[in-house]
Amino acid sequence: MSDLLKARLTEGIAELGLTLNKHQAEQLLTYLQEFHKWNRAYNLSAVRDIDAMLDRHLLDSLSVLAQVRARAPRRLIDVGTGGGLPGIPLAIALPDCQITLLDSNGKKTRFLFHIKTLLKLNNVSVENRRVEQFRPDQPFDIVISRAFASLADMVSGCEHLLSPEGLFMAMKGVYPEAELAEVEDRVELVQSHPLQVPGNEGERHLLEMRLR
Repeated sequence: MSDLLKARLTEGIAELGLTLNKHQAEQLLTYLQEFHKWNRAYNLSAVRDIDAMLDRHLLDSLSVLAQVRARAPRRLIDVGTGGGLPGIPLAIALPDCQITLLDSNGKKTRFLFHIKTLLKLNNVSVENRRVEQFRPDQPFDIVISRAFASLADMVSGCEHLLSPEGLFMAMKGVYPEAELAEVEDRVELVQSHPLQVPGNEGERHLLEMRLR
């Protein structure tokens, strides 16, 4: 199974136009296999099939890597990270960026501590708490999430985490016109990126927003 997964991951990374080294590819595969194994007991995802996990979780998370890299963040937080998506794949690909994984679910953060230790991800810190209770020592250059129900919730819940020049990066499906209208008085849409995720047919977008 791992040879086939490795080939599909390599192909997916190439389709996304990304460059990752052999060690990073191995870390991504180990993460995927651990995610699949722990999912049975910890319910990290409703997706049960490891092949579907590769497309819908791993490659989906990597689909925003080029946009994150372009912003060269020193500090990034993944809010509502769950089993580490997109935070763990981004941490593997961006070893010089300090990445905080925030989630209120204790089971999921136990899995994240396991992955951090197993993969020796020294650039990762895990926070098991609700976003409104988290007060970081320093603000973040990027606040990213693929889990928030609405942009309004993301902006109101996370604005205290963002540095003055920082960006919200919201991973969404169909372009959320109505949601953007709800927050237009509070944030400026800097850029919207349509994403092509290998193995996924549905629409995907990454929205970059800045506080007004």
